[in-house]
Order: sequence, then structure tokens, then C-alpha cells
Amino acid sequence: MQTPAPFEYERATSVDGALAALERLGPEARVIAGGHSLLPMMKLRLANPEHLIDINDLAELRYIREGDGEIRIGALTRHVDLLKSELLAQSFPLFRDAETVIADPVVRNRGTIGGSLCQADAAEDLSAVCSAAKARVVIRGAGGDRLVAMEDFHVGPYMTAVGDGELLTEIRLPLRPGAGSAHEKVERRAGDWAIAAASAALWMDAGTIADAGIALSAVGMTTIHLTRAEELLRGERPSEELFAAAAEIASEDCSPSADGRGPIDYKRHLAGVLARRALNRAAARAEGS
Repeated sequence: MQTPAPFEYERATSVDGALAALERLGPEARVIAGGHSLLPMMKLRLANPEHLIDINDLAELRYIREGDGEIRIGALTRHVDLLKSELLAQSFPLFRDAETVIADPVVRNRGTIGGSLCQADAAEDLSAVCSAAKARVVIRGAGGDRLVAMEDFHVGPYMTAVGDGELLTEIRLPLRPGAGSAHEKVERRAGDWAIAAASAALWMDAGTIADAGIALSAVGMTTIHLTRAEELLRGERPSEELFAAAAEIASEDCSPSADGRGPIDYKRHLAGVLARRALNRAAARAEGS
């Protein structure tokens, strides 16, 4: 087994300190928090950073709170905190749906939402969750903060809009009336990567779908944002026929690859089934809200 390349390590004590270190050390520096995404890639020699900047001490980036018509989540918030948050469970129950099927307690106690999103793994659950929930993320650099919509955050496999010298600091979820959401996943065994997963969010107004968000995991090179299905739903009343049509689009618009988890046709079918289930549960929750 090859020995990983050596690297320099330092521990940041503030966000400004982490940004200063990133700027000083250049593009070969990587940030590490929970480490459950980066360390396996380093072991496989898929990532070879020359410098690691540990941001685990940045408690200022660990929170879930409501303000200014949004729920704001700090990038260092652990999976276990997302799972236990009653605020999230009430407003965006798809987070709890997803967190109950993410990995195992060890990973959930250490892994962070920021690390999950920045890994940009197509099979990762929270990217689809945040895409369906119409989240925006805050990226901070030397020039200040900038807001990026989730559909613009992932720019390719394992690639995000976070540039050199920048740090993801916050996820923002808009609070709107009549909301309901759900996440559905099929995996080979508990805690495994998804064979396919679907996240859905609906915002109802007088029995009509005012807006919709749908996203898929593990059935493409990146998270699949189903804009065509969302357009189909807007302005319509929920029905089995409508959700079946959206599920058909989900099957058509994903692009899975055959692997040990299943052939392409099976994954396409599964993406449609899970999208339909997520939409039905989201609609029931929206009506209940």
C-alpha cells in the first residue's frame, strides 16, 4: 500500500485566520473539518494537498437558527445536530429524513454539512436536500461574502463554486408558508451510499403548488436538479397523475451509470419511483402544515 504524500498541518482559531492561511498557502491548501470526505480521498491518492487547515475549533460556524425569514445553518454544523434539530424538522423535515439514513453514528457525530456540500459527491444526500429546499450558500473570501444558489454551487463532479482562498460559511433556507418536504433513499445496506435518492419540497397556496423543488442523488455525475419537473408542477393541484408525470421526467432526466449497485435501467426506474414517493410525502406534509 502506498504511503500518502506528506503535508503541512495547522489549526485555525477563527474564520479570518482560516482565510488568511488559505490565501497565504495557495491552491494546494485544503480545509478539513470532520474529515470523512477528504481523508478517504487522501488514502486513495485522489487528493494530495500540501497543506491541511483544520477548522474544527471554529464554533462560530456551528449553529442552526432562524432569522430574517430564513433558517441559517453554519457550515460546521454536525450531521447529528441536523438530525436532532426540531426547528429543521418542523420547517424542512426532509433534513431529518436524510440524516436518519446517512452513514453511521460515528460519521454523523463528526461529519459536517459544509464538508458534505463541498465534497460535491453525486451520491451524497444533503446536496439534493439543499437543492430541493431552494437553499443558498454563503461563500466568504478576502473580498467579503457572496451568496450562491444551490443550482450554481456544484459546477462538476467534486467541483464547487468555492474558489481558491474562499470558505463555505453558511447555508440559508428560505421560510415560506405552505411548505412540505421529504427525502427518499434506497441503499444496499444501512448507512451505505445511495443506489438512488430523491428530495422534494412543495410550497402550497390555496390547494395549488406555488413552487416546487426536486433533486436526485447517485444517478448522475453531479446532483440532478429536476427543473423540467418543477415547471410541470407549478400552478397545478397535487394528484397521483401529476406526480406520476413528474416521476417520468425524473427517470428521463437522470443519467446513471451501471456499477455494482445496479444497471442503468434499474436506476432510472428507481429514480422515478423515489421522486414520486418524495412528492407524495411532501404534499401530505404541506397539507398538514
